[in-house]
Amino acid sequence: MGFRLTRSIFVPFLFAATLSGQTFQSDIRPVLEDSCIACHNGDSASGGLNVEKYNSADDILASREQWEHIVHKIRTGEMPPRGIPRPAEDAVAKFLGFVEQTFEKADANVKPDPGRVTARRLNRVEYSNTIRDLLGVTFRAQNDFPSDDSGHGFDNIADVLTISPVLMEKYMDAAERIASSAIGADPLPEKPIEAEYHLKHKTARRLDVSMIEAQHRVEWDGEYIIRIGLPGERPKDAAAVELALFMDGEKLHSQMAETKPSGLVYFDPYSVEEMRLFLPAGDHTFRVAFLNDDFPNTLGEKELYDREKNKYIESITFEGPYPTDREPERRKQILFCDPSSGDACVERILSKLARRAYRRPVTKEDVAPLMRFAKMAQDEGGTPEQGIQLALQAMLVSPHFLFRIEHDADPTNPEQVHRVSDVELASRLSYFVGFDARRGASGAGRARQAARARYAARAGRPHVGRRALVDPRLDLRGPVARDAQSRPRQPGPGKVPTWGPELKEAMRTETEMFFESLLRENRPLSEFLTAKYTFLNGRLAKHYGIEGVTGPEFRRVELNTPERTGILGQASVLTVSSYPTRTSPVIRGKYVLENILGTPPPPPPANVPALDDGPQATGSLRERLEQHRANPVCASCHDRMDALGFGLENYDAIGRWRTEDGDYPIDSSGTLPSGETFEGPQGLTAVLETQMTDFARCLTEKMLTYSLGRGLERYDRRTVDQILKNVAADGNHFQTLVHEIVESLPFTMRRGEEVSEQTGPRGQEIASK
Repeated sequence: MGFRLTRSIFVPFLFAATLSGQTFQSDIRPVLEDSCIACHNGDSASGGLNVEKYNSADDILASREQWEHIVHKIRTGEMPPRGIPRPAEDAVAKFLGFVEQTFEKADANVKPDPGRVTARRLNRVEYSNTIRDLLGVTFRAQNDFPSDDSGHGFDNIADVLTISPVLMEKYMDAAERIASSAIGADPLPEKPIEAEYHLKHKTARRLDVSMIEAQHRVEWDGEYIIRIGLPGERPKDAAAVELALFMDGEKLHSQMAETKPSGLVYFDPYSVEEMRLFLPAGDHTFRVAFLNDDFPNTLGEKELYDREKNKYIESITFEGPYPTDREPERRKQILFCDPSSGDACVERILSKLARRAYRRPVTKEDVAPLMRFAKMAQDEGGTPEQGIQLALQAMLVSPHFLFRIEHDADPTNPEQVHRVSDVELASRLSYFVGFDARRGASGAGRARQAARARYAARAGRPHVGRRALVDPRLDLRGPVARDAQSRPRQPGPGKVPTWGPELKEAMRTETEMFFESLLRENRPLSEFLTAKYTFLNGRLAKHYGIEGVTGPEFRRVELNTPERTGILGQASVLTVSSYPTRTSPVIRGKYVLENILGTPPPPPPANVPALDDGPQATGSLRERLEQHRANPVCASCHDRMDALGFGLENYDAIGRWRTEDGDYPIDSSGTLPSGETFEGPQGLTAVLETQMTDFARCLTEKMLTYSLGRGLERYDRRTVDQILKNVAADGNHFQTLVHEIVESLPFTMRRGEEVSEQTGPRGQEIASK
């Protein structure tokens, strides 16, 4: 479904043809006098606003921030407040149109400014994916590095990504481990090492009755003995079942496992299946599963883990490494010549690695210190491969690897605007839309890079993973994604019995796959809110009460009921916008304002008492909230925010559908300050459909912020407006939005920055090292 606007209050642009004859006195002053000046005047400037002093378009521009706030309040219907006569819709549309055109004219006369981004440290997700693309090593930085700071809703904002002493230590440790995994020059341990993952110890987790999962770090390439613990036994006539081992989603091996009794006189409730396989070094996710196993379907729920009635999977143990003649493919690609043949080969290998790691062409001055590390290792008795490994370790802690550095021809001149180089543009594209950074650094021409951007958008695979783009849009780095930072809202098993890591991961995966599908299939932006399909596995389908979906694997599911529509019907969003034990219409309404409409409410005033939520509290949650916001100061924001949140009250704190909250029936109706009413999630979605232009602007601003790694400034407004215009002309499709961003002024250009005594040339000191 494309965009459609049904209320003229949202379409001031329809009056653009007649704006040339409009004046402040005819189009602005009447609205101010009839609906605003009574409260916002020189004597009683409610909210600190006095509109009596404004008499011309120049006055509007002189107080632009204040007038943007006024426009927002009038467009959303929050002003004038209840009890004050509302202007006619055509008067409001002319009012808004005049102000918007005043802004547009002012912006058109300003020299285009692409802004600039300081040297930007790789965040944890970017680090992990860069290591994977560069060296073929799987390293999960989120398990080793401290959380990244966030700014403007993102954790890739240059100005907040600092390096602490603790993080530097983590970088040193990670560089040693990663270089060892990539080159494999270290000798294997004298004795094999054993690591067990067991459901009983909570080091493994059960995905369903026929599958368990464990995260295991393989320290060395080599042969490993893998033992699968299988407790219990089935009847004497039970058939053998196929037992499979998966690594990172790919099946490595399968074999038949016996399930019937062993034939011994005594009861033997435990057996072990063993396999010996080559495993590559790195952080891996292993799954063990019975394939095509229908036997559990014949059992009751209480019999599934009864050792006398069923055989199931309980543990996985790794023993190794053992020597192997197999050489990993990544090692072949890195050591493309024989290092023992002399320094010339070593230098070629290090030059190629440095060019990819630093994301730019390298000079002899860049390679010389790396060669010294390689020679130092050999002088101390190491092999040439160990010398390359040590040099790679140094490379991975270099600022040129850890930071994304771009160079300015005149870095201290804010008037000097220039295109970023082909290599720098390739790097920007690689971290935004998803082609390999190694190829991006090759200096491919702009046309080829743009084509790659379009291809990556069609493929639906942002380089930094689905989460990097989904998180900012849906705030999934709240309780669903980050336990360490979300304890105030994190549901717990004692409070919400069905909550657990498997359900949390399923919620997040649903939203990620939904986003990826919209991008890959080039769907209209409106389907974020209106889509009648989603992606479920058995656990999440059961959580939603949807039948016919079983097993741990996710698949697209068409939704035939009105209970689930778009992202506002997905448990990830509904959970991050709730408290641990109950819903919060306030938080959910705030979520819609911030992430759907792009109109976040102001911070609450100081000393606002908390909602009475103790055992003595009486009445429904809705009734208590209505009493709580009786204060007119609170009502100015909560009238709109709470109404939006009430539309989602049919979902409980973890997104399950309900019609009652304890002893009280759910009332999910809402009335907006504009007088518009709706009923339940369907009605809320219908209201939001009329405001799709606001959603498109919100999405554009957030994705542009993410792509640039900086917050948007006033001079970026013209870029956003042009992107929206071009996207609308092409039917408001998702891939068009991505393409317009990568072709935009701030994405393809940058400028210098004036140096002050306080700040100095930020980022330039890094670039010069």
